[in-house]
Amino acid sequence: MGTTDLLRVMTCGSVDDGKSTLLGRLLHDTENVFDDQLSSLDVNGVVDYSRVLDGLESEREQGITIDVAYRYFRTANRRYILADCPGHEQYTRNMATGASNSDVAVLLVDVALGVRPQTFRHLCIAKYFGIKQVILAVNKMDRVDFEEDRFNENVALVAAFADQLGDLQLTAIPVSGTKGDNVTVRSPNTPWFDGPTLLEALETATPPSDAHDAMRMPVQYSLKDDDTRLYYGTIASGAMNVGDEIIIQPNATTSRITQLWIGGEEGSQAVQGASIAIALNDERDISRGDLIAARNAPCEVADQFEVDLLWMDSTELLPGRSYFFKSGTTERSAKVMTIKHKLDVESLSELAAKTLELNDLARCTLTLDQSIAFEPFDENRTLGSFILVDRVTNATVGAGMIRFALRRAHNIHWHTSAIDAQARATAMAQKPRVIWLTGLSGAGKSSIADEVDRTLHAQGRHTYILDGDNVRHGLNRDLGFTAEDRVENIRRIAEVAKLMADAGLIVLVSFISPYRADRDLAREVIGSNRFVEVYVDTPLQVAEERDVKGLYAKARRGEIKNFTGIDAPYEAPTNPEIIVTTEGRTSAESATDILEWLAQH
Repeated sequence: MGTTDLLRVMTCGSVDDGKSTLLGRLLHDTENVFDDQLSSLDVNGVVDYSRVLDGLESEREQGITIDVAYRYFRTANRRYILADCPGHEQYTRNMATGASNSDVAVLLVDVALGVRPQTFRHLCIAKYFGIKQVILAVNKMDRVDFEEDRFNENVALVAAFADQLGDLQLTAIPVSGTKGDNVTVRSPNTPWFDGPTLLEALETATPPSDAHDAMRMPVQYSLKDDDTRLYYGTIASGAMNVGDEIIIQPNATTSRITQLWIGGEEGSQAVQGASIAIALNDERDISRGDLIAARNAPCEVADQFEVDLLWMDSTELLPGRSYFFKSGTTERSAKVMTIKHKLDVESLSELAAKTLELNDLARCTLTLDQSIAFEPFDENRTLGSFILVDRVTNATVGAGMIRFALRRAHNIHWHTSAIDAQARATAMAQKPRVIWLTGLSGAGKSSIADEVDRTLHAQGRHTYILDGDNVRHGLNRDLGFTAEDRVENIRRIAEVAKLMADAGLIVLVSFISPYRADRDLAREVIGSNRFVEVYVDTPLQVAEERDVKGLYAKARRGEIKNFTGIDAPYEAPTNPEIIVTTEGRTSAESATDILEWLAQH
């Protein structure tokens, strides 16, 4: 059997529609059943674990519940991997796990309960994750005496929705998972139905292929064996031959394949799905995340994209916040810059949105810190899919598909000044720093920053203060205090502080900056060697007692919304460079903690 003889199938639908029962019946009625776990299968490398939700598979290995049960069975015609996905709405992310690794979806509907919102959601996600063949199993027909009209009513609703999605092949079958009607053999109870059984529909389904056969291999790692450097990876598309001219992307260096190994055995050719090692005619700087492609058919390279994104975390997505981006072997830092719209999965209407919540599916713009080699998802599911990982919790929070690159990124180039940052720092005889003071409103950040600024100025240092209130009078006057506006507030200040540090200044930033992820982003933008996080540690009660602006009192009365410490959270730093306690101390005394640290460093 070849790779086209393997079909990956997922069962989906609303909770209690009978997915597991139907799957159990299918396995029971096929004679040659193997109930081994997926990880133990030997399918000659064709199971591609690096597809879109490889990160979720890793979570499962770490003991985090994913709740997708995989089964494997074989008929005389082909082999199957079946993913039994949960129907509960809170486990929609798990359904996406199955969809990302499937060629065909078996969508169940309980004929008595009818089509439900989760039915539409699962069909929509299946389509977005590249599944174009859907078998609609209208289940539990025995409970309605196999009435044709009840079957047709459910089919009509799903078919109308599928037509709106477009580019879907829908095959509807009346079945009974418990009785076995039309699962593997035709049922005498449905003489009005002349379509295929479930098994017949699976046997005739055609596994999808990528839109082209150009050679692509994401590099997993490189290793020197004796005097030969080997580069390891799994071929995502096309074929690789000894003697082929290649291009290494995104850096666009070229070379030629001189040797090739498959499973430790030297060969002359490898095809899609094979895990291989290759040697080149010259040693190149190639590392994990690079892509080897056919020299005459390279991939696109970009760092900004329009994407479809499924948000899978209970914590909302905030545009501008930094996440880890993973696509195959590639890892980058990423931000969702704008949400163009989110999709109503029942009406398929496009809704305006500033944030995304659990299970939202949206069209967004995504930017990376470095360019990557890619292909649109519609052309290559491996190179066009990705996940987003929370930088603090390391949880997978989103999965998406690249639709196309935003070409505006190619027209913008960084202008390098003749005088670099080091030269400016030398001229000022100081080491540039960004002293980032964070803490509750009323903690004393601005007063402490003033004391540090006054002392440094007296010492002949070149300094500047960026104060939260002052900046909101100008640069950030368009921003409010919602979570998404706070993220953008800190992003802008981090970029300004970076430019000031490049100019050689010591910058004192006095911002509440309540979210840990946003302060981590500021550190990344500015550079860890120049960023100094100062936690101005003042108990909430003490900050409220000071309350010289009367803000806490207004927040307690409900006159101010999203006030940090009252109805909006403050995430204290976990490992700041400096902790300043203010209770029982003057601003000048608290400032000495920062000045002493600067003197030592």
